[in-house]
Amino acid sequence: MSNNLSVLYDAPGPRARRRNHLYTVLFVVALALAAWWVLDTMAEKHQLDGDKWKPFVTDGRVWTEYLLPGLGETLKAALLAILIALPLGAALGIARLSDHRWVRVPAGVVVEFFRAIPVLMLMLFANQAYSEFTTVESEVRPLIAVVTGLVLYNASVIAEVVRAGILSLPRGQNDAAQAIGMRKGQIMVSVLLPQAVTVMLPALVSQLVVIVKDTALGGALLGFEELFTQISLIDSFYANTIAALVVVALVYVVVNTALTSFAGWLEGRLRRGRRSGGVVPPKAAGDPADDLVKLTDQAGGRAV
Repeated sequence: MSNNLSVLYDAPGPRARRRNHLYTVLFVVALALAAWWVLDTMAEKHQLDGDKWKPFVTDGRVWTEYLLPGLGETLKAALLAILIALPLGAALGIARLSDHRWVRVPAGVVVEFFRAIPVLMLMLFANQAYSEFTTVESEVRPLIAVVTGLVLYNASVIAEVVRAGILSLPRGQNDAAQAIGMRKGQIMVSVLLPQAVTVMLPALVSQLVVIVKDTALGGALLGFEELFTQISLIDSFYANTIAALVVVALVYVVVNTALTSFAGWLEGRLRRGRRSGGVVPPKAAGDPADDLVKLTDQAGGRAV
């Protein structure tokens, strides 16, 4: 780590270290003053009074009737959107790399079109379209509209992540696979995608976090009863808007931290699997990818 820093930056001298220490102290003091001002203002407005926060500890109905059901709807919409957007985005990303123009161009048009439109507009359009042209019941229409908007937008973003991840791999991997007679589909499935997944994982996790948070857009404008909409319901009974906002924000932080931690654990397993000489997905005996590993080893290149 220290070697990498020495390559990227000059080692600070005594004056630079004193200046860095001074900036650090000034930043901490400014942050403490800002926190004090916020807490003092909240205290003057009686937002720190115990009766504002007590329901979240003493009244179980806040959790059983509002927060947990809202969280369940948020996770349901996000999970549906993720399960559909991930394979759809991967298919569009691979299609953009096709050698056939009739596949590559339409996939590019679809990706650029839906990536350019705000996700909120897609949700509103989907809700109106389901209302006028389908028989979808009004009780489930907000959920389906939210999932539709999230899928259309995020699949186009994931397609670009997949395309960039595959293009970032060394060209030698593709050439070596072609040299041993693997077809393009085999190269993509057995060689390029398993390696690209590790490269893409941080960007994919960031997009999944965005999906979880964007469900709140449907709650704000479509009446979808997810976690964000519970704030107004809690406030109507307990008159504690700030406390409800803080607690709901903390719930979002916990959910997204858990998602990020899981992705970090998964990425670590994938990297350890590659370092141990295995290929991430299980392969059948006699898979041509095994020959590719041997070929790259013999050439002194990095093993798959």
